[in-house]
Amino acid sequence: MDFALPWPTSQGEWLAWSSAVFTVLLGLLFFLAPGLAFRALRLQVKPEKAAAIAEGRGRMSGFYLGVGLCCILLAQPLVYMALGFSWLFTAFGRLLSMMSDGANTPFNWVSIVLELVLAALPLAFAFGFLP
Repeated sequence: MDFALPWPTSQGEWLAWSSAVFTVLLGLLFFLAPGLAFRALRLQVKPEKAAAIAEGRGRMSGFYLGVGLCCILLAQPLVYMALGFSWLFTAFGRLLSMMSDGANTPFNWVSIVLELVLAALPLAFAFGFLP
């Protein structure tokens, strides 16, 4: 059996693939430079809690890399659906935080718009709205 990297063939698949690539790049940022990634997200690790860096390298980067790479390597609509729903629930969690935790900031508004776009691209492809 030959392994070939499936290349996107339609506009919808290119858009979904772009969301997966962004997810992989975000995962690589958390994996290789968690301190920089935390600063970009306006998070700060306390010096006495340096193990928090492991959360960035492990849990955050692992999930982003795993789902994003599966989309790129397998190019299956159901895998793109998983990516889209992951970003959609990320946006939903941010919205809940904005409503209940007092986190209604410009940074969170920009982030939620980005997350909704990253969710919409693979979901539109997976559900057949984009050819």
